[in-house]
Amino acid sequence: MNILKTEIEIEKYIDTLKNRDNQVQEHVLKDVDKILKDVKDQGDRALLEYTYKFDGVLLKDFKVSREEMKRAYEKADKSYIDALKISIENIKNFHQRQLRNSWIDNGKEGIILGQQIRPLKRVGVYVPGGKATYPSSVLMNVIPTKVAGVEEVIMVTPPDREGKVNQVVLAAAYMAGVDNIYKVGGVQAIGALAYGTESIDKVDKIVGPGNIYVALAKKQVFGNVDIDMIAGPSEILVIGDEYANEKFVSADLISQAEHDELASSILVTTSEELGKKVQVELRRQIEERNRKEIIEKSLNDYGVIIVVKNMEKAIEVANKIGPEHLELMVKDPFVYLGQIKNAGSVFLGAYSPEPLGDYMAGPNHVLPTNTTARFFSPLGVDDFIKKSSYIYYSKEALENIGENIINFANVEGLDGHGNSIKVRLEE
Repeated sequence: MNILKTEIEIEKYIDTLKNRDNQVQEHVLKDVDKILKDVKDQGDRALLEYTYKFDGVLLKDFKVSREEMKRAYEKADKSYIDALKISIENIKNFHQRQLRNSWIDNGKEGIILGQQIRPLKRVGVYVPGGKATYPSSVLMNVIPTKVAGVEEVIMVTPPDREGKVNQVVLAAAYMAGVDNIYKVGGVQAIGALAYGTESIDKVDKIVGPGNIYVALAKKQVFGNVDIDMIAGPSEILVIGDEYANEKFVSADLISQAEHDELASSILVTTSEELGKKVQVELRRQIEERNRKEIIEKSLNDYGVIIVVKNMEKAIEVANKIGPEHLELMVKDPFVYLGQIKNAGSVFLGAYSPEPLGDYMAGPNHVLPTNTTARFFSPLGVDDFIKKSSYIYYSKEALENIGENIINFANVEGLDGHGNSIKVRLEE
């Protein structure tokens, strides 16, 4: 990891971050559009053909039975089940605090205003397959839907060559309360959720991680259904002062670099000495990791150590980057918490590492990336509800404000709007 000190170097690096996942070849989008169209036009037939083409298995039935889900749970290692139980409880408790209430206001005579909160009816959760095994993502995407009161949660995930679903993922889905699971992945799964097929009902919203094909497919169907976000490569930014432990900092930077060659791991520090110690410690720790090649490429291409003159500048840089994960590994983290404006999730102190948030703490780990923390929030209960407002005016209340409405309508050249009020005033 290189050490950056000048403003020009920092700005150039931030520009590199913003553009790292924009180099999408045209044929990818072309392929995505074709698969989506085929699923929309042909339904299950297209799902069968693409599952055979990409997953190497000819399925007779897409649906995973309730018995199969239960068997996966019963056969799972007890220590894994115990960990799932703790994680589920913590995630549920955190998200229950996000619940909103409907409200009604009749403060003014003859006027009643209010807002009705309702959950979405059906949500689709995409879960990657292949070498990926992410039961934590199952929990983070499914539990908020259940807390919100969503009627049906559908999970889609690609089968292996034997036509089976990852058993670890299946056990997590069973415990999280997924209603129906279908053995279909990739762009075709997104198409099935967005348009519906003979076997799979259309959903109101699609959430969950995936590769570039899945991400682009979600982007293409947005508007026909809602989606969570277009997730980019994983990110971590650690703000460390002279008190930070270089072993902890290095381990946390590696924890994100191992995700993906495009992942970004950043240390912003007021201590050049810490930066140099981290450079040495990273080399030592990388040698011990299973995903050494991925980590090295990620850190070489997108990992940096930024040395700044004070904490004020460190926070300014962090807010400009708006990282997915931000660790305040400083002596008094709560002193600076209020100054953090742009971050998906903030981890405070030496003993609150990012993986704590991935698995156990409770806040959602589905977070905005690629500087979008400036305007996006973590996945939560709000993503699975909708709001309707309602209005009641008595005749007297409308008469009191009617002329003002007519004036508005006239200014906008919409005399039909004005007439809707006028006929009532003349009654």
